[in-house]
Amino acid sequence: MKAIELENLLKEMSLEEKVMQLVQVPGSVYAKDSATTGILQETVPEKVRRLAGSTLGIMDGGKIRDIQDEYMKHHPHHIPLLFMLDVIHGHKTVFPCPLGQGATFDPDLTEQAAAIQAEEAAADGVHVTFSPMADLVRDARWGRVMESTGEDPLLNGRMAAAMVRGYQGPDLKDGRHVASCVKHFAAYGAAEGGRDYNNTELSEHTLRDSYLPAYQEAIQAGARMVMSSFNSWNGIPVTGSEWLMKKILREEMGFEGVTISDWDAIGQLIPHGYAEDLEDAARKAMRAGVDIDMTTGAYAGYLEKLVREGRLPESELDKAVLRILTLKNDLGLFENPCRGLTEHLPVHTPEEKHALARKAAAESLVLLKNEDGVLPLKAKKLAFIGPYAMSRDLHSTWAINPDRAQGVSVWDAAQEMLPEAGVEVRAAQGCDMVEDGTGLSFFVYHDADQREKNQKWMAEALEAAAWADTAVLCLGEHLLQSGESTSRAKLTLPPCQLELLRRVKEVCGKVIVLLFCGRPLEVAQMADHASALVVCWRPGTEGGHGILDVLTGKVPPSGCLPMSFPHTVGQEPLHYDEYATGRPRPSEGNDMFTSRYLDCANSALFPFGFGLSYGKAEISPVELSGSELREGEHLTARAFLTNHGDEKAAHTVQLYIQDLVGSRVRPVRQLRDFRRVLLEPGETREIAFRIEEPMLRFWRADQTYGSEPGRFRVWISLNSRDGDPVEFRLC
Repeated sequence: MKAIELENLLKEMSLEEKVMQLVQVPGSVYAKDSATTGILQETVPEKVRRLAGSTLGIMDGGKIRDIQDEYMKHHPHHIPLLFMLDVIHGHKTVFPCPLGQGATFDPDLTEQAAAIQAEEAAADGVHVTFSPMADLVRDARWGRVMESTGEDPLLNGRMAAAMVRGYQGPDLKDGRHVASCVKHFAAYGAAEGGRDYNNTELSEHTLRDSYLPAYQEAIQAGARMVMSSFNSWNGIPVTGSEWLMKKILREEMGFEGVTISDWDAIGQLIPHGYAEDLEDAARKAMRAGVDIDMTTGAYAGYLEKLVREGRLPESELDKAVLRILTLKNDLGLFENPCRGLTEHLPVHTPEEKHALARKAAAESLVLLKNEDGVLPLKAKKLAFIGPYAMSRDLHSTWAINPDRAQGVSVWDAAQEMLPEAGVEVRAAQGCDMVEDGTGLSFFVYHDADQREKNQKWMAEALEAAAWADTAVLCLGEHLLQSGESTSRAKLTLPPCQLELLRRVKEVCGKVIVLLFCGRPLEVAQMADHASALVVCWRPGTEGGHGILDVLTGKVPPSGCLPMSFPHTVGQEPLHYDEYATGRPRPSEGNDMFTSRYLDCANSALFPFGFGLSYGKAEISPVELSGSELREGEHLTARAFLTNHGDEKAAHTVQLYIQDLVGSRVRPVRQLRDFRRVLLEPGETREIAFRIEEPMLRFWRADQTYGSEPGRFRVWISLNSRDGDPVEFRLC
């Protein structure tokens, strides 16, 4: 349809029809086995079922076709239903969780992965994915850090934009792509105490400098939807905040697409203490600029009444409806309500999908320790031990529709890849995943026979470890210990897993720990007992193959931490780009009456950007092309990276800048660019970065964005803590 046709359609619609375009109902209204089945819902009136503009959680193409056909028959103007789904890091083929993808520092790879997810989801009739999550995350206690790409605004922005491009492609009508919904606007990742759905408390300049940029990048990449967040900011729930949803999102960021609340977020204005009842909540959310009400019934029950009574202008309603009709039109739904289900135009073969998932899994691994070069593997007898050794559940709770039959465990890959290299292998469970009585996201884990089983598994594990030259311990969080509603006050592994590590170390001299997690954990004890420590995240369908590719040296480890790993949970929230303090802790000497802990270092055990490879990398001091930067000009910062080792080395070289004096206190350093480099043994490569004035801008004391003349420091390093800086002056 042309724009004028959409406007004419809007004029023909009744007030009831227009209101219902703003209503989203759970998929269980149409299909009993949708992803929303089991979530308590009030009975949905028949008129809502017939006229609701969108639904979520249905992932079966056949059901979607039947639902759409039936819906179109009865809709007065034959406006198609919009189907939405959480496609976060995989549909059938699962890629590493977003935090793992952040560890790749590879936006191009993430864009390719998002394109495959879109292709698979579109083929099942999905029109919109609730992704990417562009929330900045700095507190590992929050379970949803798994859905973000980390603690750095620049990395988050580049990865979010890459996901948007991958999901949406060049043409939304092609039946192979889906619309992207950026979430959760805004600052949801700053939940106090790391507790999900909690308030956020941060200043406007921190909001603008650190939390808003990634959303902005995703919007500039063309994202068609934005989801409001559950949290409050500045004392107002975001779903009712005109300042955030209208002034910032629409006026300043220029977003012209559709906004949607998170699940029941409009109804939650009531327990927030911001709305008196559901009618009041509907009025305030609509005035704030929330186009679609996800599942509360507030809009369905009260918008028509509010407009007829003159308490809401119909013109505001019309703008929201037109935005929704435009999205449906841009998806090609008016011409083909079952788009995606009727096109048979796959771009990627199954082999190509799995090859990319395998590559992504390998590139996401972060090598934290490699004592005496135990990796790549040299042993001829390997024991794979632990609850993740044979597990194929390497996805996350946000991969809700995976093809589980295609999942590859570490043990699957070991049996396939190692015997042909003359390596003998054994496997043992070792222990249960968690202790009896552990709280998980959906339930409390209970196993009456756990003690007996663990004793049996431990004996088998110790026998295998004593036989082996090297034990590969596969440990980690339970699948349901990271994701939504999985906040944790403790970031340690279960005692049974730590006991397994200790006992195996006693009988096998060389121990490699593979850590499966959706968040940073306390890993000091693991690092002390292990010869090598590898963070594997939630690696997805091809996790086993990707891991063995790295362990065997077929692929050199190249991942870097997208979030800092603490010494202890007491350091959280933790991030490298902290503000300077008037009493900084000195690197050596007397540190009394400075900003410090009595019992712990200030900095992370393993900082943002950290990750080893198999070569022996050395980076030269930074060289600058000049000492002054003037308007319209640029400086070049360069360094030389050399691999002195006998193995290939893969590293992400990182550019950091610090503004030494500003009208506001500035972070001690900030990531401003990065580049992935693969070096052959003995190879040296020049790495050059361009420094321009826009890279130096921030939210200044006069409430404007811009840079300020003065001195700046520059680092080129392999993580956020190392390196010696050089200086230049902005004139």
